[in-house]
Amino acid sequence: MSAQRAVLLLTLYLLLTANWPLWLSLARIAQGQGDVLSLGVPMLGLLASATLAVLGVTAWSRGMRWLWWLLLLVAALAQYYMLTYRVVMDPGMLTNVMQTDVRETRDLLTARLLTSVLLVMTLPTWWLLHLQLLPAPWWRQMARNAGLIALALALAGATIALGSRSLAPLMRNHTELRYLMNPAAPLFSSVMAVHDQWFSRPRTLVKMTAGAALGASHAGNRRPLLLALVVGETARADHFALNGYARATNPELARRDDVLSWRDVFSCGTSTAASLPCMFSPLGRDGFLARSEDTENLLDVVQAAGLAVLWLDNQSGCKGVCDRVHHADAIDGLSPQQRQQLCPGGECSDEAMLAGLDARIAALPEAERARGVLLVLHQMGSHGPAYYKRSTAAQKTFEPECRTEVLSDCDQQALINAYDNSIVATDAFLAGTVDWLAQRSAQSDTGLLYVSDHGESLGEYGLYLHGMPYAVAPDVQKHVPMLAWFSAPLQQRLGLSPVCLRTHLDAPLTHDNLYSSVLTLLDVRSPSYNRALDLFAACRRE
Repeated sequence: MSAQRAVLLLTLYLLLTANWPLWLSLARIAQGQGDVLSLGVPMLGLLASATLAVLGVTAWSRGMRWLWWLLLLVAALAQYYMLTYRVVMDPGMLTNVMQTDVRETRDLLTARLLTSVLLVMTLPTWWLLHLQLLPAPWWRQMARNAGLIALALALAGATIALGSRSLAPLMRNHTELRYLMNPAAPLFSSVMAVHDQWFSRPRTLVKMTAGAALGASHAGNRRPLLLALVVGETARADHFALNGYARATNPELARRDDVLSWRDVFSCGTSTAASLPCMFSPLGRDGFLARSEDTENLLDVVQAAGLAVLWLDNQSGCKGVCDRVHHADAIDGLSPQQRQQLCPGGECSDEAMLAGLDARIAALPEAERARGVLLVLHQMGSHGPAYYKRSTAAQKTFEPECRTEVLSDCDQQALINAYDNSIVATDAFLAGTVDWLAQRSAQSDTGLLYVSDHGESLGEYGLYLHGMPYAVAPDVQKHVPMLAWFSAPLQQRLGLSPVCLRTHLDAPLTHDNLYSSVLTLLDVRSPSYNRALDLFAACRRE
């Protein structure tokens, strides 16, 4: 057959077999509106035109069968993840895919994934292996391809013209639908993510360190500061017992009456790649999203003021935040015995970041270390879908727990049990970090501030994991825990009133508050400081 006929058949096959996430989402939406056809027919027209336009440029008689096979594979993989975890294939999600590491990828490779891909791929693979394409002059094929694309554009135009009354409110109120169109969405988002990461115009790094200096408490021979800033992973505020959750997910921290927990904090984004650079930026979420150039961040300013900075990572990297300061992975420098105990299979527990920590700090520049240290600990935390791997046997308080990466196969309560056990593990890690800091309070003024980068969906509204577009993401992907512990010497040094702080624990906060608040805790002065965003300003005696 001709390449153009093959493309038409492939388009039909993809419409029928690789777009179930779109059709199921549309059915749920139409169920509430009572009219499936008025929504389904226009969406079918849009999907057909988008798929035909994508495949139309590949309708050549030579060398295209393997490309078509790869497109089918992309569609099969995208459908599996959209169906299993209810994610959408927007540029942010594809950026997450490109920035993931081997450990995270391993958790996502399952027998169900293979089965799902084979169901979509077996028939077209056999067909493509036996397909014989009729040769034709290049100019004739180009003309035919132009005809296919013209047909796709005409179909799109007719669909919009005749169905705009249904499509306009549908696409405005459910913007996620455009990223369920398979394979157009994953291809478009991949191109955008690759362009933004590797081919976009290099941004000038705008300096923010001018005027950074140490505050009055550093004068003379005062003791050095030691602040641990713990960046959590995938933690939900509503699953912290400190915030009123009915389950005992914070058994260690709950025993300490000097731990503060803010209950109304929202994140910059719904993924690590989106939140991490944003939360350390001086611009705030709106300014960060609207920026035309990159800026130096909190770590740059602290280092420029004269303090030592160390970033320890137990995740898939710092997303550029730690590029200009001292940084290391949790597994680096561990002895073989420590690796065997703390990093079985190459995946470390968060406790690995505390192993040998004194030696890591001692290796920092002496002059900066003598003034103070900002220690950033980037957790593995509650990273899914393998929540059961994030807690030890002793920390599995809630049973039975979901022990599969295919979350939709789990009983809802078992899934929540596995997730809550991961919060128990985070609680133990934070308590251990507080103990480590308390032991050093004789030499340093110590404190801890913890905040998660984003939340997580655990089956609410049929959604799992995170990474939904911010505008349509449920609050559980954005409502994050934040807590703090300060030694008595640090409170006295900064003039912090814990009684006052406790009266503000229900204040509405966001990641925007992190930048200026950390500057206060380190007593660093900077023109980029914003008192209105400093959550400690109202409770500090100058």
